[in-house]
Amino acid sequence: QMADEGDEESTEQETKVAEQEELSSNPLSVENAGECLSMLCKTGDGLAHAYANMDIKDRQLTDVSVLSTFIHVRYLDLSGNLLTDLSAVSSLTHLLTIKADRNRLTSAHFQELPYLQSASFASNKITSTQGISHPMLETLNLSSNKITELEGLTQQNLPSLQFLDLHDNQLPSSAGIHLPSLEKLYLASNKLTRVEGLEGLCKLTTLHLRQNQIATLDGFAPTMESLQYINLRGNAVAELPEVKKLTVLPFLRALVVRDCPVCEVDDYRIEVLIAMRKLERLDKDEFTEDERTDAEEVFNQRNPDTAAKTES
Repeated sequence: QMADEGDEESTEQETKVAEQEELSSNPLSVENAGECLSMLCKTGDGLAHAYANMDIKDRQLTDVSVLSTFIHVRYLDLSGNLLTDLSAVSSLTHLLTIKADRNRLTSAHFQELPYLQSASFASNKITSTQGISHPMLETLNLSSNKITELEGLTQQNLPSLQFLDLHDNQLPSSAGIHLPSLEKLYLASNKLTRVEGLEGLCKLTTLHLRQNQIATLDGFAPTMESLQYINLRGNAVAELPEVKKLTVLPFLRALVVRDCPVCEVDDYRIEVLIAMRKLERLDKDEFTEDERTDAEEVFNQRNPDTAAKTES
């Protein structure tokens, strides 16, 4: 009898859970979707008009399947809902921009869209970068997720990508980014201990690595010929010889190493400038004329042969 009572109790609990799930289901209706439309534009063929903008953020929605009927939407904001699936977006072949921040997504995958240029999936539960493939995508935000490995970030999948934000994830490595067109990369607040796999990013101008545990700077190469700005604030770089490894970067102009142990080294600003004479800013502050003069004098003292050749 006790077993029967227990079974009845668990069945009752399951029923309550099922009822609760049913109650919490909140799909987008066609009527509500229609109320969220704006910006009347000509359709792609120029023969009719349709609304191009759909803003359905912060509505506690669990299902947006009806989106598949709004094929002319170009700008879509789904942020602040309870979505776990974006497959309906695959029907929106004219889509240019999608925002789906603050949902419950575990993947950013949906069918390739020919004109998509900007996509943001920040603050979700995404674990992988696999399956993101859009030929025109220029901007991709995957910040504040649970990504542990970089996969599928290739020229074949994302040939136009220029901006990639992966800050505040759980990445132990920066390897896996094969995007020659990339210009700006944000990897702050991950679990990186070194820089690796970025040698092929020949168009990269800006690299954010703040708040990691990077101690060595071996992963930079002369092939990174466009890199002008690196932020290493709050890392574990402790020795000047590590910073001097950045001399392989021909166009580096600004470097941030604030809150790293290396900042405690005597005259570290002058020492960095001696090694990298073309550097313009260190820790947000431009080098003064006095600092440049001091660096020049110290350099000449240490390298009398070089100084003599320059004078002659």
